[in-house]
Amino acid sequence: MTTQGDQNLNSPLSKIGGKNLFIKELEVGMMEGIADIAVHSMKDVPYELPQGFEIGAILERENPFDAFVSNNFDSIEDLPIGARVGSCSLRRIVQLKSLRPDLAILDLRGNVNTRLKKLDDGEYDGIILACSGLIRLGCEVRIKQHLSPDKSLPAVGQGALGIEIRANDHEISSLIEPLIHNKTFNEVSAERSLNTTLKGGCSVAIGAYATSLGSELTLSGMVGNVESGEILKVEEFGDINKPIDLGVSVANKLLSLGAGELLNEK
Repeated sequence: MTTQGDQNLNSPLSKIGGKNLFIKELEVGMMEGIADIAVHSMKDVPYELPQGFEIGAILERENPFDAFVSNNFDSIEDLPIGARVGSCSLRRIVQLKSLRPDLAILDLRGNVNTRLKKLDDGEYDGIILACSGLIRLGCEVRIKQHLSPDKSLPAVGQGALGIEIRANDHEISSLIEPLIHNKTFNEVSAERSLNTTLKGGCSVAIGAYATSLGSELTLSGMVGNVESGEILKVEEFGDINKPIDLGVSVANKLLSLGAGELLNEK
């Protein structure tokens, strides 16, 4: 199925309805019986699903980080002053501006191959993409720099695939149950809980990244404002079995620091 998000490649997602454009038509397809499941990148799944749907499984996560891709430069630090960098993600833009305020950041839409072609055609000196998408498409060789979380905190759920199903569809649920990766499920659940508490969408700059080791879960959260350049970050530790609580706690700490005002600024 081709969605509106696939068809409209000329406008930033934050201006035309956000990442829901990739999902709504797939949900209609499931309701009409055209499909039994829809597979999404979890970073495209809104924090609230429509009534009648649920995430039945989250698969093992691929590399969750952002990637710097360029034909002429090995890192963001190597870019000359005023270099043109492509991205349409507000989260990436605000963090990139923090690293290199001298860069010219230009809109970049399209699927991965389209974005790479625009880079190869000389429209940009570098572009920022998700490592996971490049890896899954066999384009890992194009990655010049993996951006660590301290440089660019990933999007909520980045690198993880989720399977959406009709709520209470027990037959389909049992069929996909072997695909559930519990570690990833808990980590992404913490990130999504943070996003739900902040009521974040495509039109705001929110990042979150959770990792777990044994029974301990660590969650880093970020809220930024592209216009002012201000960035707030919080990191907390919690119980692997209570990812929702940890997400709420980190989000509330961000709100206490002024995240609400940043998210509401135009």
